[in-house]
Amino acid sequence: MATAAPPRRRRAEDAFRIHEDVPSTEDAEMTEQVGPDEEEEEEEEGEPMEEMDDQESNFSESSEEEVIDGNIQEDMEKLQNAFPGFRHRYRLIKRIGEGTFSTVYKAEDLQYDRYDNSWDFEKENEKWSAPPLKSFITQSSMTLESTFGSTPESQQLQQRQKPKFVAIKKIYVTSSPNRILNELELLHDLRNCPTVCPLITAFRQTDQVIAILPYFRHSDFREYFRKMTVPDMAIYLRSLFTALSFVHARNILHRDIKPTNFLYDPATRRGVLVDFGLAEREGVDCKPCLCHDDPTNRKNRLRAAHHASSAPHNGYPKQDTRPSRRANRAGTRGFRAPEVLFKCTEQTTKIDIWSVGVILLTILSRRFPFFNSADDVEAMVEIATIFGQKRMRAAGQLHGCMFETTIPTIGTAGFSLERIILWSTCRSDSGERLSKHEQMAVDFLNRCMELDPSRRISADEALGHEFLSLGAELSTAETETVAEDEMDILKV
Repeated sequence: MATAAPPRRRRAEDAFRIHEDVPSTEDAEMTEQVGPDEEEEEEEEGEPMEEMDDQESNFSESSEEEVIDGNIQEDMEKLQNAFPGFRHRYRLIKRIGEGTFSTVYKAEDLQYDRYDNSWDFEKENEKWSAPPLKSFITQSSMTLESTFGSTPESQQLQQRQKPKFVAIKKIYVTSSPNRILNELELLHDLRNCPTVCPLITAFRQTDQVIAILPYFRHSDFREYFRKMTVPDMAIYLRSLFTALSFVHARNILHRDIKPTNFLYDPATRRGVLVDFGLAEREGVDCKPCLCHDDPTNRKNRLRAAHHASSAPHNGYPKQDTRPSRRANRAGTRGFRAPEVLFKCTEQTTKIDIWSVGVILLTILSRRFPFFNSADDVEAMVEIATIFGQKRMRAAGQLHGCMFETTIPTIGTAGFSLERIILWSTCRSDSGERLSKHEQMAVDFLNRCMELDPSRRISADEALGHEFLSLGAELSTAETETVAEDEMDILKV
């Protein structure tokens, strides 16, 4: 798509910077008060996003605006008034997400055609559609024309087939500045991957920061996961592991892999990994852990620690001589890996693989959420119920921890994942067995949910597994079918 004013490309070695708007009381004053250098930086970083919803029309947003709650509408007005020039760039439509650290809004990008959108991977896949009727002119184009007259921007908006949308992430002012900067820097480093949500730009006004991200069409995981066939699971996971391979290759831990952070569209079978608010670089602010130590040395240290604490005593010692342990436990309950629960001080990218295994277990068992613990202790009990005391005790010893329990429902050997899935899908009493493809999925699941992180499969290894090849073969066949259909249309 041709651009009206393509900006100069920023060199790759330039450091990431957040654009800060000049304080102003009127939106129209922003262009006059921003200096030449700041304006150029704004154009270079402010690359608005293209809409990925191929089925939404120019006049489909009015119904969305009519049902907005009054409190949400008030928050949207405050956000638009907080940033000078916001109304000239974006038109807020509705709130699409709310979390502990941020709120996300869907917005129309009013200046998409003014920037170089070469990062937009979906632009080349857009198919031709009939132009809109003249009577259906978007509110944004009428606003621009009434404000600035008949400008090239307003003419381009009228000629465009459909509006372009972005997701605006409003990060709460209570968030740590270091955490905000870390998230933006990681998103900046993870650009140019079609399965990882890129950062378009970011703005700061006093203590408020917003990040402009692409808007991806997706469905609620709870609406489609029970309908997924085994090949559908393979396609879903192949897209997710493609994103993780890209992320892990840069030594970045996502730390919060879960269905709501992987926006998947079953219609197009395309997914995008989002929300890097808890992500961190591997090896940063960590201390050595026994799990990376020599097995013999680890065994000797555990034996000495166990001997020192094996003396009989009543209750807890008044003077506990054991060293305190601090480790990053960030993540969502039910998806945390065992090493996170055992407070491993040297966590690796394998914690994300465990979380993917929980997602696959959820799909195979048709139960969401599968793990539903209130705290870390309950989470360890849930995992021990499946894997048994023996394996759980060995997993704790890897990180210098002792796991002991007297809960009668936790057996010594635990259960196989195959048995768990058959029971969850009400097939255990009938004597029904898993299909060939389901057994392949369970074998892959065992590799993902290995208690020992060093033996757990990596993202690159997962992409070469035979289970994920099911999705690759099906995707290739469908692509060829679509291409043949398009050729038939051309011939006609």
